[in-house]
Amino acid sequence: MLEIENLSATVEDKPILQGLSLQVKKGEIHAIMGPNGAGKSTLAKVIAGHPSYEVTEGSVRVNDEDILEFDPEDRAHKGLFMSFQYPVEIAGVSNAQFLRQAYNAQRKAHGEPELDREQFDVLLTEKMEMMGVRPEFKDRSVNEGFSGGEKKRNEILQMAVLQPQYAILDETDSGLDIDAIRVVSAGVNKIMNPEMGLVLITHYQRLLNYIKPDVVHVMVDGKIIKSGGPELALKLEEQGYDWLLNDREAAGC
Repeated sequence: MLEIENLSATVEDKPILQGLSLQVKKGEIHAIMGPNGAGKSTLAKVIAGHPSYEVTEGSVRVNDEDILEFDPEDRAHKGLFMSFQYPVEIAGVSNAQFLRQAYNAQRKAHGEPELDREQFDVLLTEKMEMMGVRPEFKDRSVNEGFSGGEKKRNEILQMAVLQPQYAILDETDSGLDIDAIRVVSAGVNKIMNPEMGLVLITHYQRLLNYIKPDVVHVMVDGKIIKSGGPELALKLEEQGYDWLLNDREAAGC
């Protein structure tokens, strides 16, 4: 289980997360929605171990082990994967080189033998075929010159290769047209399995038409203020966040 308990965090002494708690079991898909500035992307970065954020309280546990003292690389070796809202370009490093290094680093951390180039090429070819990624992507530099949709699909390919236990996708639909959303969502659905938990951070319900969540959470002011089923996302799409914020004010929160 990915278990976040009473998590508070700051950036430059400004409180962002304020006592947030969340549990994600393997096989579950959780969507986190909320207005701009709610702290959604901050949550993803804190889980991943971004150095700009200071955790002031709480814990993040992966399979009963608190990972907050771990470096980002060690968190990844524990089974975490994060996709970025704006994937970076890595000039001069091919996708094949990047993925082989990441995959073998994971195997080494688990005491498993590394794959040589030919062995990894067989694995990568299989995953690319599964994800519908063209063979020439192997030799292209990571995300260099990629369209927004290609960058996001490339991240999903990375997830397919690394097979994490828990994945956090930070606004993976950001900047994508409807066709690209369909393609990326299809890739996520192919990877999703009973041994992986998934957290989708998104502004819009449209992504959830393609990746069906088990639970939808609404995040405001650094904490989750409401959780429900997929129907909650539909209501947010129809009515926005004002009704929730008004209810919260009426309750004195």
